[in-house]
Amino acid sequence: MREEHEFFPVDALTWRPAAPGVTERVLSRDPDSATLTRIARWEPGLRTSGVIRHDYHEEVYLLEGDLTDLTLGATFLAGHFASRRPGMPHGPYRTDTGCVMLEIRTAPGSGGA
Repeated sequence: MREEHEFFPVDALTWRPAAPGVTERVLSRDPDSATLTRIARWEPGLRTSGVIRHDYHEEVYLLEGDLTDLTLGATFLAGHFASRRPGMPHGPYRTDTGCVMLEIRTAPGSGGA
């Protein structure tokens, strides 16, 4: 089950390393599953490799910057949204200016996003 939090200032959370070129502010998580809500920040010039698939539902809302899906040949900007079912292929990605996104991951069987 997700952690419970009442309103708090997100900018009070420190940015933590999440992956090479990616930092995150975790807003809530379920310590027993992939369920997670976070703000992720990708550094300018970051490029991922390979098509991505995962076993959780993922929703992503771009808050700032650009994100190019290299398979689709399409660039997405602040205000774009994606909703991906488990196993849905996506990526690889590149960001020229960097980007900040709200990401909500929901593990199967945990009641939806």
